[in-house]
Order: sequence, then C-alpha cells, then structure tokens
Amino acid sequence: MAKEGVEKAEETEQMIEKEAGKEPAEGGGGDGSHRLGDAQEMRAVVLAGFGGLNKLRLSRKAMPEPQDGELKIRVKACGLNFIDLMVRQGNIDNPPKTPLVPGFECSGIVEALGDSVKGYEIGDRVMAFVNYNAWAEVVCTPVEFVYKIPDDMSFSEAAAFPMNFVTAYMMLFEVANLREGMSVLVHSAGGGVGQAVAQLCSTVPNVTVFGTASTFKHEAIKDSVTHLFDRNADYVQEVKRISAEGVDIVLDCLCGDNTGKGLSLLKPLGTYILYGSSNMVTGETKSFFSFAKSWWQVEKVNPIKLYEENKVIAGFSLLNLLFKQGRAGLIRGVVEKLIGLYNQKKIKPVVDSLWALEEVKEAMQRIHDRGNIGKLILDVEKTPTPLMANDSTETSEAGEEEEDHEGDSENKERMPFIQ
Repeated sequence: MAKEGVEKAEETEQMIEKEAGKEPAEGGGGDGSHRLGDAQEMRAVVLAGFGGLNKLRLSRKAMPEPQDGELKIRVKACGLNFIDLMVRQGNIDNPPKTPLVPGFECSGIVEALGDSVKGYEIGDRVMAFVNYNAWAEVVCTPVEFVYKIPDDMSFSEAAAFPMNFVTAYMMLFEVANLREGMSVLVHSAGGGVGQAVAQLCSTVPNVTVFGTASTFKHEAIKDSVTHLFDRNADYVQEVKRISAEGVDIVLDCLCGDNTGKGLSLLKPLGTYILYGSSNMVTGETKSFFSFAKSWWQVEKVNPIKLYEENKVIAGFSLLNLLFKQGRAGLIRGVVEKLIGLYNQKKIKPVVDSLWALEEVKEAMQRIHDRGNIGKLILDVEKTPTPLMANDSTETSEAGEEEEDHEGDSENKERMPFIQ
C-alpha cells in the first residue's frame, strides 16, 4: 500500500509539471498519465517477441504501484545499452518471457513510497536500476536499487550514470585492482563503458590507456585515451610496438577471437575481464552462425597455462551481481564513491544523443551500427521528429498492430537531439 498523502501528491504533481514545463492536461494528472475510469495508464516501450526492430512497440499499459520496500518513480530519462539490443534478439541466457518492457536503468522523481521505505521522500530526484521495465513513464523498483542524484546532475546524465560507471569502477578497482603506473586496454573505447573506463583511469596517476574504436570516433575521444587504434587493426602488434611486455588489464566486451588476443597481451599478474559478447550480434536478429563462430573462436583456457604464466581471467556481469547474486549493498557503496568523484568534477557521463520513446527503433539501430560516442538516452518528455510522429506506432496493451515490413524505413533520415 503506497503512503501517499494528498498534500504531498499534489506537491509532486506540481514539481513534475514544473520539470516538464507544461500545464496539467484536462482530465489527467498533469504528469503524462491517462485515466480510464479509475485505472491510470502510462506509455511504455513493449517488446512483443524476440527478433528485429519490428518487435518493439510504444504501447499503453496499466501504471504500476509500489509494493512493500519499493519506490514509484516518475521517469524522466532511460539508459539504452548494448545488452538491451541482445535482449531484444533473445541473445542472452534464460531470456524472460515476452511481451516485456525492456530497460535496466532510469532517472526521475520519486512519486510514491511503498511500506517500510525509509531515507527517501516524495519529490526526491533519483536514478535507479530496474530488473526490466525501465522504458516507461513510471517504474517501481526496490529501494536498494535507488540512489539520490546531485542537484547539478541532469536527468539525462543520471540515466547515463549507473550501468556504465558502476561497471567500469567494479572492473578496474574491485576485480583488477588498478593502481598507479598500470596500463589498461579497453575495447569500444568510444562507447558508454569505454568512456567511463577512460575517465576513471584518469583519477589514478600515470595510468596508460590503450583503446580500440571506429576511426570516425578517434577525433572526439583522443584526449581521453593515451593510444587509440582502429577497431579493425591488428591491435596486438600495435600495443606490443608501444609496450613490449603488454598491458596489466584487458577489458573485453567483444569476445570471440579477442579473448585469445587479450590473454596474449597480459603482463605477468595481469587480468583479463570479459564483460560482454557484442561480436555475437551481426544482423538485426539472432544469428546462430555468429553465435557459433564467436564460441568457436574463444581461446580454450588452460588453468595450468594461467598458473605458469601468472595470469588472471575473470568475468563481470553487473546485472547478475545486482539481481541474482544479492550484492546491492556493495553496489551502493560504489555508487556513493562515484557520486563523490562526480561532485569533485573528476568524472562526467558522456551523453551521445537524446531520443523520444517513439524513436526507440532508430536509437537501437545507432547502437547496432556502433555509431554512438557515449550513451544513448531515451528522453520520456522529448517530442519525436515529425517523421517519427507520422511513422510511430502506438497500441493499447491488448491491441496489436501489423508488424513493419523489413526495409520500409531504409532511407528515412532521423534527426535526434545530439549533445
């Protein structure tokens, strides 16, 4: 049962209206929700089934209410990650049943508190992890996954913060024990995690960062990475030309043959960390061939060889750590340290572009094409481009629309808001 006093609820609505910069809608709550009888509805991105972009729909769903220990958040912005693309394809272990609302992180304003929630008030500005359901106007999530944000942090920055910076921090400091004078190789250096890694490395003296990225990104990220290589180049030789011994830490989100290359680059006592497998994603839908090829190319790890060469191989999954392995307390401590670094102006989320919920397909395509520098954000209050307004599909939860035909929008140019 939510603890919503009438006065506080009115204050929250006024705050939401002020943040959105618009007056209350007639017959509505002024918060973007719609009433049907006594039930309130919200907009949400729904994945109807695993597959291509045509499986995504903007739909109306019943608005959730907080259970015991949960907060209800009026969402302002949502983060879009490569894992969301893999979820859409069904390219993950034990995928959930569809239909579902994707998304694992968001930012917004606390609108209601479930029983036993302490430390938060209605109207607090927060960011949160969500076990799916983040791409909606309203979410409910347990209090242990919610964090207050600094006054000068925008909602788009807050939505870009949790997944990227916590992942980067955990790998560098908790798993690999980054220290002064060490060297790090990070793949996809222009992406959200890659840029977070580069910024966090800059907080430790004399750390050398090697990065791979598409050539067109080099100019934008050259100041954050010590040595940049094209993602298609022979980076093993390039690294060894600069550092004959190799590197202390390898952060690999690609998998496939990069596993063997990464292990070959490790110095004695070096650590290789796998935190993704984007090489398995080649087309719009799940490819058994790509999966098999990536699996076949992975270096078969011999523990005896690791022992003889004094090397460490590890894996890191933030979502599993949070939602399956119960380490929310550990993550809260990391978030507090990261917010401290943000307040000291030592780190700052890099936002690539803002997209309306109606533009989620185009945003996903940008990630698939590796076109982003930093994080893509779904801005819940953003108005879609005129093209998208005409082209978008909105359904009720019960209703369905015909699926898009592949290639229908091949030549349509999208104009998101680029930071």
